[in-house]
Amino acid sequence: MKNPEFTLHVRFRSKLPFDEVMKIVEERAPEFRALAGLQQKYYLQDPATGEIAGLYLWESQEALTAYRESELRASIAEAYQAEGEPRVEVYSVVKTLRDDQD
Repeated sequence: MKNPEFTLHVRFRSKLPFDEVMKIVEERAPEFRALAGLQQKYYLQDPATGEIAGLYLWESQEALTAYRESELRASIAEAYQAEGEPRVEVYSVVKTLRDDQD
């Protein structure tokens, strides 16, 4: 996999129990697998707060922008019954610890 150019971190608190969140994760996973330019997505939970997060690795700015403007991105809060709007952070990858690995 080529090193990503950008990461996206989305974090929110869900009104749903964790097992319901995981069902939604499984239902929506094929849509994320189909996204052009998404190299990897990590599904996360903060053990201290219970907040849910997604860490996405993007191969390009164009792929990230296309996702950010998509209905799939816009549907996160509703799909997971988030309390308020999810916190979204975008970072450019300026250095990696290890070189590209296939």
